Amino acid sequence: MPALPDYFKIANKIMADVRSGRTKPGEKLPSIAELCDEHRVSASTIRLVFVRLEALEVIDRHQGKGVFVTDPATWLRKP
Repeated sequence: MPALPDYFKIANKIMADVRSGRTKPGEKLPSIAELCDEHRVSASTIRLVFVRLEALEVIDRHQGKGVFVTDPATWLRKP
């Protein structure tokens, strides 16, 4: 069985943190640099994490302000 790519693992962890309540709706996520240090991956990997989470409507990105968690009720209902 092939291993999941790092960006999938990190995105899944962030989603699990939101589901469990460790990360709240409206909360700002750490910066790309902070996430790189935390997960020991490159900035391009974290960008892929953000692309995946944005496509799943888990986050909203705002230029110059940061990345914020959306209300899980909007994305947990989806199949």
